[in-house]
Amino acid sequence: MLNFQQLESEFAESISAPDFVKVSFGKYKGDVRGLKKIIGKPVLIKQQAKFSLVYRYQTRDVTKNVDTREFLELFRSMIGYAGFQSVVVQTVDKNKVYSMAKKGDWKHHTEQVAERDQPSLKHDRVKQRSLNKAANAVHWRDLGLTDAEGNVYKAAQDKWKQINHYIDILSSALAELPEGENIRVVDMGAGKGYLTFALYDYLTNVLKRQTEVQGVEYREDLVELCNRIAQDAQFDGLRFRQGTIQEFDASTSIDILIALHACDTATDDAIDKGIRAGASLIVVAPCCHKQVRRELAGSQVENDLEFMTRHGIFMERHAEMLTDSIRALIMEYYGYKTKVLQFISDQHTPKNVMIIGQRVGVNKERQQELLTKLKSIKQYFGLTAHHLEKVTGLWS
Repeated sequence: MLNFQQLESEFAESISAPDFVKVSFGKYKGDVRGLKKIIGKPVLIKQQAKFSLVYRYQTRDVTKNVDTREFLELFRSMIGYAGFQSVVVQTVDKNKVYSMAKKGDWKHHTEQVAERDQPSLKHDRVKQRSLNKAANAVHWRDLGLTDAEGNVYKAAQDKWKQINHYIDILSSALAELPEGENIRVVDMGAGKGYLTFALYDYLTNVLKRQTEVQGVEYREDLVELCNRIAQDAQFDGLRFRQGTIQEFDASTSIDILIALHACDTATDDAIDKGIRAGASLIVVAPCCHKQVRRELAGSQVENDLEFMTRHGIFMERHAEMLTDSIRALIMEYYGYKTKVLQFISDQHTPKNVMIIGQRVGVNKERQQELLTKLKSIKQYFGLTAHHLEKVTGLWS
């Protein structure tokens, strides 16, 4: 056990050491709304040693650059009962893990890890656009978004904004994928491929990652069109194939599974495939919520929400929120940290939601809590089972 002064001393020594890579503050218990964690790493700005801090909120990231004194002041003010109760310091070959105990002291242990690369301290750089829309970006031209000079057509402005919004949403999660590894992506229900091309373009041309992206689409004419455009754009790691979510072989190991606007329980099928394939990142934007809506309509259970759900439009919205909330809960059961965001629909609906799940590992104690909560939710609303329970084998 360490007291706070000892913890602070070890922290100050760690961030000054030449093998320091990164620090993460987690388990936030303070009153700053939406704040989840802070991640800090060393950078060099105008030849001065600084620390780049990313404040990760529920729906956005905020970056601040501070010197050592400011970093230590932040540590003193943000660590403890009313702040962060977990600190993980990464060095080139170790993880130093600190967690706050009930009496205020700090438990700690060190994990030996495979040797990491020394972090680059470069910070001053020309900002890159999220996506390449230059004249030679033939995929945007062939998809009908830009002219030969790379100008976005007036009628395609909304689509272009949506594409960039999509990349902005995913950028933080994509940045956390392990470096130096080939990224394998499956995009189920790719349609005409706007967002599939966007993701491949961003991963390969902006993040400079070795990437294999497979778009799965049922309509054969769209598969042929997208493969032709990918070939013309010399996107060697991008391929489309004809098929359905149900036919996808979940024994194939993948890093990212995406399913946007899969109708009703097809979203659950996609999530199940991602879990079974061990995807590090699962991204879905559900469409239609018929299964739970039907169960709610047929349920005879009375509860305190009856005054609201007796109105059809409220019942519809309630069914959507309940369906997606249970999806997020089940994903957490299987070891995913989930985040639900507003997402502009590919089909131009006013609003939609996106569920992003990042795999962090299964916690047995947390699983039991989630099962108890799930059972309570179903009993309260009169639900027999959510489709995602059935396909994952959580319900039988």
